[in-house]
Amino acid sequence: MKAMVLEKPGTPLNLVDRPDLTPGPGEIRLKVEACAVCRTDLHVVDGDLPRPKLPLVPGHEIVGIVDLVGEGVSRSRLAQRVGVPWLGHTCGHCPYCTSGTENLCDQPLFTGYTRDGGFASHVVADEHFAFELDAAVDPVSLAPLLCAGLIGWRCLKKAGDGRRLGIYGFGAAAHIITQVAIWQGREIFAFTRRGDIQAQDFAHSLGVVWTGASDELPVVELDAAIIFAPVGALVPAALRAVRKGGRVVCGGIHMSDIPSMPYKLLWEERELVSVANLTRRDAEEFFPIAQRAQVRTHTKVYPLEQANQALDDLRMGRLSGAAVLQP
Repeated sequence: MKAMVLEKPGTPLNLVDRPDLTPGPGEIRLKVEACAVCRTDLHVVDGDLPRPKLPLVPGHEIVGIVDLVGEGVSRSRLAQRVGVPWLGHTCGHCPYCTSGTENLCDQPLFTGYTRDGGFASHVVADEHFAFELDAAVDPVSLAPLLCAGLIGWRCLKKAGDGRRLGIYGFGAAAHIITQVAIWQGREIFAFTRRGDIQAQDFAHSLGVVWTGASDELPVVELDAAIIFAPVGALVPAALRAVRKGGRVVCGGIHMSDIPSMPYKLLWEERELVSVANLTRRDAEEFFPIAQRAQVRTHTKVYPLEQANQALDDLRMGRLSGAAVLQP
Protein backbone atom coordinates (compact mmCIF):
# COMPACT_ATOMS: atom_id res chain seq x y z
CA MET A 1 0.00 0.00 0.00
CA LYS A 2 1.03 3.63 -0.45
CA ALA A 3 0.77 6.32 2.20
CA MET A 4 1.78 9.92 2.83
CA VAL A 5 3.60 9.76 6.17
CA LEU A 6 4.45 12.45 8.73
CA GLU A 7 7.76 11.61 10.40
CA LYS A 8 8.09 14.80 12.43
CA PRO A 9 5.70 17.76 12.93
CA GLY A 10 6.72 20.77 10.88
CA THR A 11 8.18 18.68 8.06
CA PRO A 12 6.64 17.66 4.71
CA LEU A 13 4.86 14.33 4.34
CA ASN A 14 6.74 11.54 2.56
CA LEU A 15 5.20 9.12 0.05
CA VAL A 16 6.15 5.61 1.18
CA ASP A 17 5.34 1.99 0.37
CA ARG A 18 4.12 0.03 3.37
CA PRO A 19 3.13 -3.61 3.92
CA ASP A 20 -0.55 -4.31 3.34
CA LEU A 21 -2.69 -3.72 6.42
CA THR A 22 -4.54 -6.50 8.27
CA PRO A 23 -7.57 -5.52 10.37
CA GLY A 24 -7.66 -6.72 13.97
CA PRO A 25 -10.70 -7.89 15.95
CA GLY A 26 -13.62 -5.50 15.44
CA GLU A 27 -11.84 -3.69 12.61
CA ILE A 28 -12.35 -3.27 8.89
CA ARG A 29 -9.94 -2.38 6.09
CA LEU A 30 -10.94 0.17 3.48
CA LYS A 31 -9.64 0.74 0.00
CA VAL A 32 -9.63 4.53 0.11
CA GLU A 33 -11.62 6.26 -2.61
CA ALA A 34 -11.20 9.82 -1.33
CA CYS A 35 -9.95 11.64 1.75
CA ALA A 36 -10.65 15.32 2.29
CA VAL A 37 -8.03 17.61 3.81
CA CYS A 38 -9.14 19.32 7.01
CA ARG A 39 -7.70 22.26 8.91
CA THR A 40 -7.15 19.84 11.80
CA ASP A 41 -4.80 17.87 9.52
CA LEU A 42 -2.90 21.12 9.11
CA HIS A 43 -2.72 21.59 12.89
CA VAL A 44 -1.39 18.04 13.26
CA VAL A 45 1.22 18.41 10.51
CA ASP A 46 2.33 21.87 11.67
CA GLY A 47 2.70 20.73 15.29
CA ASP A 48 -0.13 22.80 16.78
CA LEU A 49 -1.64 19.65 18.33
CA PRO A 50 0.68 17.85 20.79
CA ARG A 51 1.77 14.22 20.92
CA PRO A 52 0.58 12.75 17.60
CA LYS A 53 1.30 9.12 16.89
CA LEU A 54 4.57 9.07 14.94
CA PRO A 55 5.20 8.11 12.25
CA LEU A 56 1.66 9.06 11.27
CA VAL A 57 -0.60 8.86 8.24
CA PRO A 58 -2.88 11.95 8.54
CA GLY A 59 -6.41 12.26 7.21
CA HIS A 60 -9.80 11.80 8.87
CA GLU A 61 -12.45 12.57 6.24
CA ILE A 62 -12.26 9.17 4.59
CA VAL A 63 -14.54 7.50 2.08
CA GLY A 64 -13.72 3.96 1.01
CA ILE A 65 -14.85 0.44 0.21
CA VAL A 66 -14.50 -2.31 2.81
CA ASP A 67 -12.26 -4.99 1.31
CA LEU A 68 -11.27 -7.01 4.39
CA VAL A 69 -12.81 -7.58 7.83
CA GLY A 70 -11.29 -8.64 11.11
CA GLU A 71 -12.40 -11.19 13.65
CA GLY A 72 -15.93 -10.61 14.94
CA VAL A 73 -17.00 -8.41 12.02
CA SER A 74 -19.82 -9.64 9.79
CA ARG A 75 -18.77 -10.44 6.24
CA SER A 76 -21.87 -8.53 5.15
CA ARG A 77 -19.75 -5.39 5.56
CA LEU A 78 -17.53 -6.43 2.66
CA ALA A 79 -17.96 -4.18 -0.39
CA GLN A 80 -19.84 -1.54 1.67
CA ARG A 81 -18.95 2.09 1.07
CA VAL A 82 -18.25 3.66 4.44
CA GLY A 83 -17.01 6.94 5.87
CA VAL A 84 -14.47 7.23 8.69
CA PRO A 85 -14.38 10.46 10.75
CA TRP A 86 -12.06 12.14 13.27
CA LEU A 87 -13.39 10.21 16.28
CA GLY A 88 -11.99 6.75 15.63
CA HIS A 89 -12.63 4.89 18.89
CA THR A 90 -13.94 5.45 22.42
CA CYS A 91 -13.57 3.45 25.60
CA GLY A 92 -17.31 2.97 26.04
CA HIS A 93 -17.23 2.96 29.84
CA CYS A 94 -16.08 6.36 31.11
CA PRO A 95 -18.69 8.81 32.48
CA TYR A 96 -18.80 10.68 29.16
CA CYS A 97 -19.34 7.57 27.03
CA THR A 98 -22.10 6.32 29.31
CA SER A 99 -23.88 9.68 29.42
CA GLY A 100 -24.17 10.26 25.66
CA THR A 101 -21.17 12.56 25.28
CA GLU A 102 -18.66 10.14 23.75
CA ASN A 103 -17.00 13.10 22.01
CA LEU A 104 -15.49 13.88 25.44
CA CYS A 105 -14.28 10.30 26.10
CA ASP A 106 -11.35 10.04 28.52
CA GLN A 107 -9.50 7.48 26.35
CA PRO A 108 -10.35 8.21 22.71
CA LEU A 109 -8.47 7.48 19.53
CA PHE A 110 -8.55 10.03 16.73
CA THR A 111 -8.21 9.12 13.06
CA GLY A 112 -5.17 10.71 11.46
CA TYR A 113 -3.80 11.82 14.85
CA THR A 114 -3.49 8.97 17.36
CA ARG A 115 -4.21 6.25 14.79
CA ASP A 116 -3.30 6.19 11.11
CA GLY A 117 -5.68 7.94 8.76
CA GLY A 118 -6.68 8.19 5.13
CA PHE A 119 -3.83 9.91 3.28
CA ALA A 120 -3.16 6.44 1.87
CA SER A 121 -4.42 3.79 -0.50
CA HIS A 122 -5.80 1.73 2.41
CA VAL A 123 -6.76 2.35 6.05
CA VAL A 124 -7.92 0.23 8.99
CA ALA A 125 -10.80 1.50 11.14
CA ASP A 126 -12.94 0.45 14.08
CA GLU A 127 -16.10 -0.93 12.47
CA HIS A 128 -18.27 0.89 15.02
CA PHE A 129 -16.87 4.24 13.89
CA ALA A 130 -17.40 3.71 10.17
CA PHE A 131 -20.71 4.97 8.75
CA GLU A 132 -22.38 3.35 5.76
CA LEU A 133 -22.63 5.80 2.86
CA ASP A 134 -24.60 5.96 -0.37
CA ALA A 135 -22.81 3.83 -2.97
CA ALA A 136 -24.30 5.88 -5.81
CA VAL A 137 -22.82 9.26 -4.77
CA ASP A 138 -19.45 10.58 -5.91
CA PRO A 139 -16.95 9.76 -3.11
CA VAL A 140 -15.10 13.06 -3.60
CA SER A 141 -18.27 15.01 -2.82
CA LEU A 142 -18.93 12.88 0.28
CA ALA A 143 -15.49 13.14 1.87
CA PRO A 144 -15.77 16.70 3.30
CA LEU A 145 -19.00 15.73 5.07
CA LEU A 146 -17.03 13.40 7.39
CA CYS A 147 -15.57 16.28 9.42
CA ALA A 148 -16.33 19.69 7.95
CA GLY A 149 -19.95 18.63 7.69
CA LEU A 150 -20.22 16.83 11.03
CA ILE A 151 -18.42 19.51 13.05
CA GLY A 152 -20.42 22.17 11.25
CA TRP A 153 -23.63 20.37 12.18
CA ARG A 154 -22.62 20.09 15.85
CA CYS A 155 -21.77 23.81 15.85
CA LEU A 156 -25.09 24.68 14.24
CA LYS A 157 -26.97 22.76 16.93
CA LYS A 158 -24.97 24.53 19.65
CA ALA A 159 -25.77 27.90 18.05
CA GLY A 160 -29.47 27.43 18.78
CA ASP A 161 -32.49 28.29 16.66
CA GLY A 162 -31.78 31.96 16.00
CA ARG A 163 -32.59 33.27 12.52
CA ARG A 164 -29.54 35.49 11.98
CA LEU A 165 -26.31 33.50 12.09
CA GLY A 166 -22.77 34.82 11.59
CA ILE A 167 -19.99 32.54 10.32
CA TYR A 168 -16.37 33.56 10.81
CA GLY A 169 -13.97 31.85 8.41
CA PHE A 170 -15.63 30.75 5.17
CA GLY A 171 -13.94 27.47 4.28
CA ALA A 172 -14.95 23.82 4.07
CA ALA A 173 -17.16 23.61 7.17
CA ALA A 174 -18.75 27.00 6.54
CA HIS A 175 -19.77 26.30 2.97
CA ILE A 176 -21.46 23.04 3.98
CA ILE A 177 -23.32 24.26 7.02
CA THR A 178 -24.37 27.48 5.26
CA GLN A 179 -26.39 25.35 2.85
CA VAL A 180 -28.06 23.50 5.71
CA ALA A 181 -28.80 26.70 7.63
CA ILE A 182 -30.32 28.43 4.60
CA TRP A 183 -32.43 25.33 3.96
CA GLN A 184 -33.63 25.71 7.57
CA GLY A 185 -34.74 29.27 6.78
CA ARG A 186 -31.91 31.20 8.44
CA GLU A 187 -30.05 34.29 7.22
CA ILE A 188 -26.27 33.86 7.02
CA PHE A 189 -23.71 36.63 7.54
CA ALA A 190 -20.24 35.59 6.33
CA PHE A 191 -17.05 37.08 7.78
CA THR A 192 -13.73 36.62 5.97
CA ARG A 193 -10.23 38.02 6.07
CA ARG A 194 -10.20 41.63 4.96
CA GLY A 195 -9.88 41.84 1.19
CA ASP A 196 -10.68 38.16 0.55
CA ILE A 197 -13.05 38.89 -2.32
CA GLN A 198 -12.85 35.29 -3.57
CA ALA A 199 -14.26 33.91 -0.29
CA GLN A 200 -16.92 36.63 -0.14
CA ASP A 201 -18.03 35.96 -3.72
CA PHE A 202 -18.15 32.25 -2.92
CA ALA A 203 -20.32 32.94 0.13
CA HIS A 204 -22.69 35.12 -1.92
CA SER A 205 -22.99 32.34 -4.50
CA LEU A 206 -24.39 30.09 -1.78
CA GLY A 207 -27.05 32.60 -0.76
CA VAL A 208 -25.65 34.49 2.24
CA VAL A 209 -27.30 37.86 2.84
CA TRP A 210 -24.16 39.80 3.86
CA THR A 211 -20.39 39.47 3.65
CA GLY A 212 -17.68 41.52 5.27
CA ALA A 213 -14.30 41.53 6.97
CA SER A 214 -13.95 39.79 10.33
CA ASP A 215 -13.39 43.08 12.13
CA GLU A 216 -16.56 44.66 10.72
CA LEU A 217 -19.96 44.75 12.37
CA PRO A 218 -22.89 43.45 10.31
CA VAL A 219 -25.81 45.68 9.42
CA VAL A 220 -28.00 44.05 12.11
CA GLU A 221 -27.30 42.28 15.40
CA LEU A 222 -26.85 38.52 15.13
CA ASP A 223 -28.67 35.86 17.13
CA ALA A 224 -25.56 33.65 17.15
CA ALA A 225 -22.17 33.22 15.53
CA ILE A 226 -19.93 30.27 14.72
CA ILE A 227 -16.15 30.71 14.54
CA PHE A 228 -14.42 28.22 12.25
CA ALA A 229 -11.21 30.21 11.71
CA PRO A 230 -8.56 29.29 14.35
CA VAL A 231 -8.05 32.92 15.41
CA GLY A 232 -8.65 33.83 19.05
CA ALA A 233 -9.09 37.52 18.22
CA LEU A 234 -12.36 36.62 16.51
CA VAL A 235 -13.97 35.76 19.86
CA PRO A 236 -14.38 39.37 21.05
CA ALA A 237 -15.28 40.40 17.50
CA ALA A 238 -18.09 37.83 17.38
CA LEU A 239 -19.33 38.72 20.88
CA ARG A 240 -19.51 42.32 19.75
CA ALA A 241 -21.68 41.29 16.79
CA VAL A 242 -24.29 39.20 18.64
CA ARG A 243 -27.35 40.57 20.43
CA LYS A 244 -28.10 40.37 24.14
CA GLY A 245 -28.59 36.72 25.04
CA GLY A 246 -26.75 35.66 21.87
CA ARG A 247 -24.27 32.82 21.63
CA VAL A 248 -20.81 32.44 20.08
CA VAL A 249 -19.67 28.91 19.20
CA CYS A 250 -15.98 28.09 18.72
CA GLY A 251 -15.84 25.20 16.27
CA GLY A 252 -12.13 24.52 15.94
CA ILE A 253 -10.03 21.93 17.76
CA HIS A 254 -7.21 24.48 17.97
CA MET A 255 -7.31 28.26 18.24
CA SER A 256 -4.77 30.95 18.98
CA ASP A 257 -5.08 32.62 22.39
CA ILE A 258 -8.15 34.74 23.02
CA PRO A 259 -7.01 38.30 23.77
CA SER A 260 -8.02 40.22 26.87
CA MET A 261 -11.41 41.83 26.38
CA PRO A 262 -13.80 44.00 28.40
CA TYR A 263 -16.41 42.11 30.38
CA LYS A 264 -19.17 44.17 28.76
CA LEU A 265 -18.76 42.08 25.58
CA LEU A 266 -19.89 38.99 27.49
CA TRP A 267 -22.38 40.74 29.74
CA GLU A 268 -26.13 40.79 29.08
CA GLU A 269 -26.21 37.00 29.07
CA ARG A 270 -24.16 36.44 25.95
CA GLU A 271 -22.66 32.95 25.91
CA LEU A 272 -19.33 31.58 24.66
CA VAL A 273 -19.14 27.82 24.08
CA SER A 274 -16.86 25.36 22.29
CA VAL A 275 -17.44 22.23 20.25
CA ALA A 276 -15.17 19.23 20.74
CA ASN A 277 -14.98 16.36 18.25
CA LEU A 278 -18.26 14.66 17.29
CA THR A 279 -20.48 11.74 18.20
CA ARG A 280 -21.93 8.92 16.18
CA ARG A 281 -25.33 10.41 16.90
CA ASP A 282 -24.24 13.56 15.04
CA ALA A 283 -23.63 11.44 11.94
CA GLU A 284 -26.99 9.69 12.27
CA GLU A 285 -28.66 13.10 12.32
CA PHE A 286 -26.55 14.92 9.77
CA PHE A 287 -26.32 12.66 6.74
CA PRO A 288 -30.10 12.46 6.16
CA ILE A 289 -30.38 16.23 6.69
CA ALA A 290 -27.55 16.92 4.23
CA GLN A 291 -29.38 14.80 1.68
CA ARG A 292 -32.71 16.59 2.25
CA ALA A 293 -31.00 19.98 2.10
CA GLN A 294 -29.32 18.91 -1.15
CA VAL A 295 -25.90 19.94 0.16
CA ARG A 296 -23.31 20.22 -2.61
CA THR A 297 -19.68 20.26 -1.57
CA HIS A 298 -17.22 22.36 -3.53
CA THR A 299 -13.94 20.48 -3.92
CA LYS A 300 -10.54 20.57 -5.54
CA VAL A 301 -9.02 17.15 -6.20
CA TYR A 302 -5.34 16.32 -5.73
CA PRO A 303 -3.59 13.00 -6.34
CA LEU A 304 -2.35 11.37 -3.13
CA GLU A 305 1.28 12.28 -3.80
CA GLN A 306 0.33 15.99 -3.85
CA ALA A 307 -0.89 16.00 -0.25
CA ASN A 308 1.75 18.57 0.71
CA GLN A 309 0.48 20.92 -1.99
CA ALA A 310 -3.10 20.49 -0.77
CA LEU A 311 -2.03 21.27 2.79
CA ASP A 312 -0.12 24.33 1.66
CA ASP A 313 -3.05 25.60 -0.39
CA LEU A 314 -5.22 25.28 2.72
CA ARG A 315 -2.55 26.92 4.89
CA MET A 316 -2.27 29.91 2.55
CA GLY A 317 -6.01 30.37 2.03
CA ARG A 318 -5.97 29.48 -1.66
CA LEU A 319 -9.01 27.19 -1.51
CA SER A 320 -12.73 27.77 -1.84
CA GLY A 321 -14.46 24.72 -0.38
CA ALA A 322 -12.40 21.63 0.41
CA ALA A 323 -9.29 19.88 -0.89
CA VAL A 324 -9.72 16.15 -1.49
CA LEU A 325 -7.01 13.55 -2.05
CA GLN A 326 -7.56 10.57 -4.33
CA PRO A 327 -5.14 7.61 -4.28
